Formats: sequence, structure tokens, C-alpha cells
Amino acid sequence: MIDQRLLRTDYDAVHASLARRGSAAILADLASAAELDARLREIQGERDDLRAKVNAVSKEVGALRRDGRVEEAEALQAESREFGAAEKALDTEYDDLAQRLHDLLLGIPNTPHADAADGASDADNPVVTGPIGLPDSFPEWKRVPHWEAATQLGILDNERAVKISGAMFTMQRGAGATLARALCQYGLDLNADAHEEVRAPSLVSTATLTATGQLPKFADDAYAIERDDLWASPTAEAPLTSIYADEILDDHELPIRLMASSSSYRREAGSAGRDTRGMLRTHEFDKVELMAYATPSVAPELLGDMVQRAERAIAGLGLPYRVIEICTGDLGQSHYRSFDVEVYAPGADAWLEVSSISWLGDYQARRANIRFRRHDADGRPVKGTEFAHTLNGSALAVPRVWAAIIENHRNEDGSITIPEVLHPYMRGLTTIES
Repeated sequence: MIDQRLLRTDYDAVHASLARRGSAAILADLASAAELDARLREIQGERDDLRAKVNAVSKEVGALRRDGRVEEAEALQAESREFGAAEKALDTEYDDLAQRLHDLLLGIPNTPHADAADGASDADNPVVTGPIGLPDSFPEWKRVPHWEAATQLGILDNERAVKISGAMFTMQRGAGATLARALCQYGLDLNADAHEEVRAPSLVSTATLTATGQLPKFADDAYAIERDDLWASPTAEAPLTSIYADEILDDHELPIRLMASSSSYRREAGSAGRDTRGMLRTHEFDKVELMAYATPSVAPELLGDMVQRAERAIAGLGLPYRVIEICTGDLGQSHYRSFDVEVYAPGADAWLEVSSISWLGDYQARRANIRFRRHDADGRPVKGTEFAHTLNGSALAVPRVWAAIIENHRNEDGSITIPEVLHPYMRGLTTIES
């Protein structure tokens, strides 16, 4: 969440920054948050005054009793009780307003980075790299949608997946399942030089999803296991971000780079009928996620590195791609600055987002209470702590990359040429045939 202190120390700057997101509702919430913060500070002052009066009256009552002036002491005691009742009422009001402010701050998005591209919607996202590897035209046999080509090959069986689990679930079979697994191992191996592999839990707590920003805003998109107050993880970003929740790291430990291959679960509320064919939008999918904790000064370099890693994965698969920057009006709730890698799928005739790489600033760390301590040149700890910066991104998200491989590497006879970088993981297969 944004720093509550900024509501009183730099409100105009926060307002101007959030105005770049183009939402009147966000600015209205910001104004309400500032009003609540101001009232809370007023209550603190009023309580301090009442406590001072109670203390003064208590001393006076004591003096009167010592002098034997009992009636006057009891009258003052009654007055003190009124002060106590007023203070209790202020305590109740304070707790109520503090909770309302906390809930409001959870819903206010991150302020965009100063260099983030301005824009109102995804239509304004500028292309910053590419297109790379995009031919002038595609032969007709590559214009077959992956859901048709893969079904003909017997490697995609969504009809039975729906029978098993319902709409928007998919099932790869045979070489299709091997290809999906191979993509995950490829994504892990490609980043093992810098990122520690983690096998994180697939079920996470409400606090964990709140830390990353999925809750409360995106509760409708998450699968809840209400009996146990757990949620099916919508992305490995969630557990990876909370590994160091409520901890203080040393600056010499940073950056910490992690990665995880996991299944992700999303209800995709409101997406019925939109990109739901084949593998484009599903309730369950596999993904390799990259995550980093960093100091503010190192974070920009890490962002660039993670974008390059996502590019390298797609380029290695021989897929046409481009990189776009997410404009301020399209930024996610927690995002400070963000880039997407998109691949072109000739059968679907669309650019498909396959990786989103984001710098979150201290937004998530503030929610999860992840801090770090600096040290001076002599190695002595500096007084105080700071919130760490977090970054995350998809090293490789299986469904759309899988789909793009089926469409881009389809041959005239309907077979699929498997990218060479995946051969070590395919049990000897180099092509997928009927």
C-alpha cells in the first residue's frame, strides 16, 4: 500500500501521481483516506487532552481527600468519570476509523513510476522492442488455430477436461503434456544461474494474498477454501513475496532472487466468452515465476534483467515477439512500472501476453512488512530500517507459449516441429505427429 504518512506530508504529489492512472474513483478514495487520516490525528489530540485532564483531576481528588474535603473530591471524581467515558468513546471512534482507513488504503493502487508511459488503456501501451522474428506473411497451414491443430493431433483434449472439471479447464495429452512440462523445466533451467528454485505451497493464507495485492480487490478472481481460510494460489508470486513477511533483512543479503514452477488458479470472473478457446484463458495453468527482493537503487537494474530473461526464453523458442510498456491507465493494482512480452500466434491472429514483468516499489513490502537494514562503510548497522522493493515476472507461462508453438511451428502436413531448446526434455521427440 502507499505510505500513509504521505497523505499529510506530500498529498499533492501523491494526488498528481495517481491522477495519471485516469480514475476518478481512485482520487475519491485518496481524498477520503486523507480525511480519515486527519480525523485520526484530531482524535489523538483530543484523547491526549482528556488524559491530561484526568491526570490533573486525579491529583486534585487525592489532595482534597487528604484534606478531608470528601464532597468536593467526589464531585471531581464524577467529572473525571465523564472524561473517562468521553475518552472511551474516542477510542471506539478511533478504532473504527483506523480500520476504515486501513481497508481504504488496501484498495488504493500504487503510484506509477515517473518514467512509466502515460496512457488511458491498453490501446496506449507503447511497443519498446520489436516485433522480432515476425515474418511478412504466414502460410495457410500456420493460420490454423491451436485448438484445432492440437485437437487433430490428439494432444489437447478440452472436451474431456470440461467433463472432469467444468468450463475453462484444459487437458494436454501425450506429447502435448510432455511439451507443457518441458516448457516449465526450460524456464527453470534458463534462470537457474541467478534465481534460487523454490517449491512453495499451492494453498496460501488470506494474509499472503493481501500482501501481494490480490486481496481484497481481486477476491472474485481467486478460489477460496473458506473452511480453512486458505486460497488456491493465483500465481507463485503470492507465496514467494511472503517468504520474508515480517522480517528484517540485511542490505548485504540483497538482492534475493527466487523462482518457482507451480500451478496457478484463477476464476477469471467476467471473462466468459473472451479468449476462452483452447489454451488462451483457463482456470488452471502452469507457470515459472521470477521474484526478487532488492534495495531501491538496485531495483531498476533487476527490472531490466528480468525483462531480458523473459525475452531470451521466447527468442530461444523461435517465436515472433515484442515487448510493450504498460501505460499508467493499464497498470495493475500493485505495479510501479511494468513491461509485457507478447508473442504473435498466426492461428489466433493475435498478440498474446506471455510474460508480465513488474517492479512494485515498496508497495507489497509495506503490506507484508518486509524491511531491510543498511550498513555503513565499516559494516556497522545504520539506525532504522527501510521497506524493501519487490519485483516479479513470468519467466514462462505455459498455456499461451504452448499455443504459440503449435501455431508458429506447424508444418504443412499438420505436424509440429519442437523447438530445439526443448529437445532435452522431450524424451527423444523432435516433432509431434498424429
